[in-house]
Amino acid sequence: MTHTLLRGRLLSFLRAPQDLSDSGSYLYESDGALLIKDGLIVACGAYDKVSPHAPADAVTVDHRPHLIMPGFIDMHLHFPQMQVIASYAANLLEWLNTYTFPEECRFVESDHAQRIATHFYDELVRHGTTTAVAYCSVHKTSADAFFAEALRRSMRMIGGKVMMDRNAPQGLLDTPQMGYDETRQIIADWHGKARCHVAITPRFAITSTPAQMEATQALAREFPDLHIQTHLSENHDEIKFTCELYPEAIDYTDIYARYGLLGDKTLFGHCIHLSDREADAMSEAGSVAVHCPTSNLFLGSGLFPLKALARREKPVRIGVATDIGGGSSYSMLRTMDEAYKIQQLLGERLNPLESYYHITLGNARSLSLADRIGTLDVGSDADIVVLNAAATPAMALKMEVVKTLPEELFLLQTMGDDRAIVETYVAGVAAKSAI
Repeated sequence: MTHTLLRGRLLSFLRAPQDLSDSGSYLYESDGALLIKDGLIVACGAYDKVSPHAPADAVTVDHRPHLIMPGFIDMHLHFPQMQVIASYAANLLEWLNTYTFPEECRFVESDHAQRIATHFYDELVRHGTTTAVAYCSVHKTSADAFFAEALRRSMRMIGGKVMMDRNAPQGLLDTPQMGYDETRQIIADWHGKARCHVAITPRFAITSTPAQMEATQALAREFPDLHIQTHLSENHDEIKFTCELYPEAIDYTDIYARYGLLGDKTLFGHCIHLSDREADAMSEAGSVAVHCPTSNLFLGSGLFPLKALARREKPVRIGVATDIGGGSSYSMLRTMDEAYKIQQLLGERLNPLESYYHITLGNARSLSLADRIGTLDVGSDADIVVLNAAATPAMALKMEVVKTLPEELFLLQTMGDDRAIVETYVAGVAAKSAI
């Protein structure tokens, strides 16, 4: 296969930055190059050192003066909720019952699932997201459509059919046995096929009976290497209702612990209102709290204590995500803009280096996939985003006075959206321009 040589300014994180002056936390090349072959990065560094290794027939793409980074990673969103986004509701439970559950009932139809899958992946690529962790609907057809589209586009994606057998419309209910059997079949059909990863997906404890939680536990025991995804402590009414359904549990987190679902590949969406005991339990298990700032603000769920959780004596692992369609944007740039504002309201600071660490290497580490995605390291998947901080007239005007890399990153985060994404490469192939 022909080599591809990308030229531009390179930025890739090596570890979590401590502060704005921590230049040792990242690689930055003002005139850099990536050499790509067979979907992998085979060389990375200064252009004058990498370019001599490119064969004569290599295709060169000059992205100067733009910034080249690892593709963005979105750790929690809902594939069937594209037409739920921007739905007016007072709170989480009203929003679920009024808009979300009726919409998800439509995914029993394979044609509808396939149509939405096409639009879903188009939006991810348009916004520079190359890997995402998604909830499908309860229907196996939705998971099949999700993974078929991932396979067609060669994208590294994680997803799962939700398991839910109560407190939802009849058209969205499975049974413990059906949830187990269909998830097992989806694993057989899709997990490990090209770049597809299946996640065991009990939606949340409100919609799963103890019998279904036992079926989920059986799956987790059979497939210990798979991710598990669910929701935790998003809304005060949700927490109260959940604990009423499981009165034997100490708290919400303990429900999942009782069924063996706390582990280092468990992704808990939201986690806004954790007690100290719950945070300790998550820390000890290595589970991940996934912050969904635009959704938390849109639904009025609360302010996620990102900094406080990270600096605890027993720190909690953190991920960040859009949570479409409770979230209001597909953009990880917009997501981190809202994350910044939430920390401001809590009297904390989230600097731009941290923001970009979170949506690249940080999320890759939280997914235990940093050996494949989240960096520009040699041997990594060539999932790449190219960013233009002067993409709009207002951004270009601001760029006239930008002097440092962190200032540029903060501008992109504050004013950027899909227009700032010059190109998205998936496994080394230009994908945004192909939409």
